Formats: sequence, C-alpha cells, structure tokens
Amino acid sequence: MSTTETPPAAKTAFWNDPVKRGIALQSALIVFVVFVVWTAWNNMSANMVARGLIFGWDYLGRPANFAIGEGLIPFAPTDSYGRAVVVGLLNTLRIAVIGIVLATLLGVAVGVMRLSSNPLLARLVAGYVEVVRNTPLLLQLFLWYAIINTLPGPRQALPLGPGMFLSNRGMKVPWVEWSPVLWPVIWASVAGLVAAVIAARALRRRREATGDAPPTLPIAAALIIGLPFLALALLGFPATLSVPVLQGFNFTGGIELSPEFVALLLGLVLYTAAFIAEIVRGGIVSIYKGQWEAARALGLPAPRIMRLVILPQALRVIIPPLTSQYLNLTKNSSLAVAIGYPDLVHVSNTTM
Repeated sequence: MSTTETPPAAKTAFWNDPVKRGIALQSALIVFVVFVVWTAWNNMSANMVARGLIFGWDYLGRPANFAIGEGLIPFAPTDSYGRAVVVGLLNTLRIAVIGIVLATLLGVAVGVMRLSSNPLLARLVAGYVEVVRNTPLLLQLFLWYAIINTLPGPRQALPLGPGMFLSNRGMKVPWVEWSPVLWPVIWASVAGLVAAVIAARALRRRREATGDAPPTLPIAAALIIGLPFLALALLGFPATLSVPVLQGFNFTGGIELSPEFVALLLGLVLYTAAFIAEIVRGGIVSIYKGQWEAARALGLPAPRIMRLVILPQALRVIIPPLTSQYLNLTKNSSLAVAIGYPDLVHVSNTTM
C-alpha cells in the first residue's frame, strides 16, 4: 500500500516573513528609543553637574516661600513645594469636574434646541455655537475676566438667585457647613447612589420582560436623596446651610468663588458646550427618521421620544467624541495661568 508524503514546506527568508520582520522592526525601535532616552539623560545629568545642580525630588520638601490665592486645602508660604503642587492639582480637578458637568448639561440642551422646530430658537443657538467655536478660548477668558472686573462691588452685587450674588470680587453662593460626624451621611449617599443604579437596572429588565414597570426617575431620586436625608435625621441634622449676607462692605457666610475661577469656569463651559452641542446634534441626526415615525405612531409625546427612543440610540455616536471634549476641557484649563487662577500648570511654573 503506497502512502502519499507531503513535501516539506519551503523555508521563507527571514526578511520576507511578515511576522518575523515585524518583531525585528519593533525590537529595533525599542532599542532606539531606549538609546535616545539614555543619551538625553546622560547629557542632562552632565550639564546639571557642570552648573552645580543636583537632580532629585528633595526640593519638594523645602519651603515654597510663596502664597497661593485659593485652594481646597489650606496653604501657607512656609508649606512645602509638594503641598503647593497638591493645591494646584486639586484646583485643576475642581475646575475640570465642575466644568464637565455644566458643559455637558448646557451642551445637551443646546444640541437639542438646534433641532427645534422653532426657527428663531434654532437660529439663536446656532449663532451661539458658531461664534463661540470660532473664537479663541484665550480671548474669551480675557473677555469674561474683564467683564467680571467691571462689575459693581459687593454692596451693589447682582443677585443671581436665592443667596447667590455676583460682584467684582467673584461669586458668593450658599454652602453647607459640614460637621465632623457627617461620615454616615457620606456613606448613605454612596449607598443611595449604588441602590439607585441597581434599582434602575432591575426596572429596565422588568420593563423588557413584561412591558410594564414603575417609573425609574422618582425611585432613583428617592434613593439618592432619601437615604442621606434619613441619615441626617438620625444624626439630628448636624449640618447647617450658610447663606451669604451683606454686612458692611462685603458678604459673610456661604462660600466665595474668586473672579479668576468664575471667569475660567464661564469660558471653559461656554466654549466646550458649543462643541458638545454639535456632537449631540450629530448623534441625534444620525438616527434614522423611521424611529421618530414609529414612536409617534405609538402615541409618544416628543419629549419622551427624545428621552426613551432617540437619545439612547444616539449615545453610541455621542460618547466617543464627548470623551475627547472632556479631555480638551481639562487640558484647556491650563490657560488659567493667563488670568491668574492657580491651577497645576501655574503652580508648577512657579515652583520651577
């Protein structure tokens, strides 16, 4: 009985094998990058030694000998450079977190209004988007800072709402004065948020299975607000609300937001919201119009169509570029150095 033998495969030259060639090129690139970094490090070390400088992180423990105008934690000139960097980092995170939340809310609202059937409203928001997007952010920051500095003093401050005032010294808003025993309230808030997420998922599964379920928003709001309120009640309401009150030539109580912070926040929020609005508008337009027609055929009103049908489908188009805008807002906060807000870049430049 004869057998058929498979001839051995011809050997491929090393350079003609795409797998081996790719590994070789990547290895060569890694070696080259390591060599460049090593050469640059040696060059920098030699130059620093020639000038009597010593590389290291010991300077972070030395006294900073400069003041920082505002921060989430106390800072004095006698504190270390390391603490100064932490203050700058917290200031950057504060402006980034608040700016992202406000820019998202404003951007979504403007994006929906751009598709409004009211031509006046649609054109107004379109004008806002086009003007803000095509104006340099640095120029907008200078504009808002100049406007705030030309506002009247605290005695003629502009009321913005209950307990909220805007003057040339910044903005005064109500603030909750926390008590040291409020840790149970914080944990209750976290538990309420987790419970709201779990409840929302359970209601969604029930709605998908049966077609009927209680509304999600009231239940989630009750959990998020109710559990901390219950913890406060059990503790005897140890927190007090501090409301700004005009006494003499300035306000007392509440919390003060500096003119630099307000100008930076306004500039970043309005600028980023214009880009987010276009992202939201593009995501909504990408949904096939048959979805609108089918939802109208079911008798859904326009707000519920947008909330339940259109926006959930548009999120897959909206989220990727939206993440980029969040990163852009955080990076653009480095322009705070131009108006004197002590962010991370400002403080780092001072320490160096």
